[in-house]
Amino acid sequence: MNQHRSHNSSFQHKQQPCKRWRDYHEQNDRGDSKSSKPNHQQHRSSGPPSPQTLSTSSELYERDFPLYKQPVEVGCFSLDSERRFFNDSRQMRYYVEPEKSPYFNLREGYRDRYVKRDESVKEKLDHILRWILANRPKLTRRSDASSSSRGFDVDFVTWRGHLTKLLTTPYETQEGWLLAVTNFKGTLYVSEVETDTARRDRENRTGRHREMMYWGYKFEQYMCADKMDGYPDSSGRVNTNEAFCTVVQTRLSDHRLLFSGEVDCRDKDPGAPAPPACYVELKTSAEIRTPKQRRNFHRFKLLKWWAQSFLPGVPRVVAGFRDDRGVVVSVETFRISEISRLIKAEDNCWRPTVCMNFCSDFLSFVKRVATQDDPRVVYLLGWNPGCDVTYSVHRDSSYSFLPDWYVKEMS
Repeated sequence: MNQHRSHNSSFQHKQQPCKRWRDYHEQNDRGDSKSSKPNHQQHRSSGPPSPQTLSTSSELYERDFPLYKQPVEVGCFSLDSERRFFNDSRQMRYYVEPEKSPYFNLREGYRDRYVKRDESVKEKLDHILRWILANRPKLTRRSDASSSSRGFDVDFVTWRGHLTKLLTTPYETQEGWLLAVTNFKGTLYVSEVETDTARRDRENRTGRHREMMYWGYKFEQYMCADKMDGYPDSSGRVNTNEAFCTVVQTRLSDHRLLFSGEVDCRDKDPGAPAPPACYVELKTSAEIRTPKQRRNFHRFKLLKWWAQSFLPGVPRVVAGFRDDRGVVVSVETFRISEISRLIKAEDNCWRPTVCMNFCSDFLSFVKRVATQDDPRVVYLLGWNPGCDVTYSVHRDSSYSFLPDWYVKEMS
């Protein structure tokens, strides 16, 4: 979907007064008073690293590209119009090549044919956990003697979107994040916690902003068919509860990952490669009319698009460029493998190697920190632009996110 916000013209982090995450935790935590809470004042990204914090300064991650194995799809699932889970591909849609000069009115249907998902309902990792329980035979069991009573052979379980935030962190200048981590049977589960700033932004969106969020979903309706031999039907309802999600396994450095992410559509050609290489990501963006707009597009929008698609192995993004009235007037395809070449001409631009090295180091940091194997314990990692990543520990708190039904079944 679109990112509707302004950006600084440079990726150099401005040193801002850092928010005290400890204050945030103490105001929101309702857990055991024995919870370990290190000094949670955010540290600026300067000086030697501390074992209790992780720097996000991009220059620290300017090294060789880390090992990243080709992602393998191990399954998928669907969410219907009422957000119910199905262990199948019933919500899969098929990409239909548009005409050379499209005219897609993205405002059409917003007032009377739009069913919006309730964003105040926090689903956490629940859908991925349901997939895991339904597909345990597909997941390799731990074979080492020390882990004989433990779960499956994966280090991290999370959403693709959470990893995307990590990849873009060294270049992010505006939005912080909170990630909750629980170590259960040797696997680290990572779930996002909505920050106060994000909640306020969500609750105070302007009418224009809410409508522009709809535009991305409407574009998908113009570009996708429900059946392989079908055609798009833009007269129906846009229901953002519905989703098709891929589940992939891969390895970043020595971190074995299992994560899921929503997929917009797949290539309808019967001869297309197997998933995830047949998947297509759909995006919308404002028309590019000036060199400055193109520079910002390369530096900000392409960073998010690249990170989101590179992680699960989706090879291309199809973008609809719209005018100020919300009408798509051109469509362009971006190959993920070629985006790094597109940005090379930009001074002080983002680098894929920095993104992946920071993500790898963050996962190593989590492994060092989240050592207590207990579904009731949450390690809360927080970050704000210009600051280090810090953490606090919470037991039986409002941050707990592994549901009892999952813990019982896995035990």
